[in-house]
Amino acid sequence: MAASTGSRPSPVRKFLRILAALVAIGIVGFWFAKDGRTGWSQDRVPVNQKDEITGIDYVTYEERFVPGIDTLGAGLGVAAALFVLSFFFRSKHPN
Repeated sequence: MAASTGSRPSPVRKFLRILAALVAIGIVGFWFAKDGRTGWSQDRVPVNQKDEITGIDYVTYEERFVPGIDTLGAGLGVAAALFVLSFFFRSKHPN
């Protein structure tokens, strides 16, 4: 059986790429789970309510974090940076 001539990836390179994938999947999952918006993040969400006696509609604000496209972009940026960083680690070739 012929030995493969390809080099094996460095363990650090493999770790960084797996970490980048986990960060990307994690941030997208977090964004969807928290009902992510396509606008900026919010930490106060408007809630429409109706007065029971007069029937007048009014707005109150609920303290809740809703991640926006900025949170998603930052998380994917970190994942991309980890992936690019993995290219700087190479396996040692025997001489």
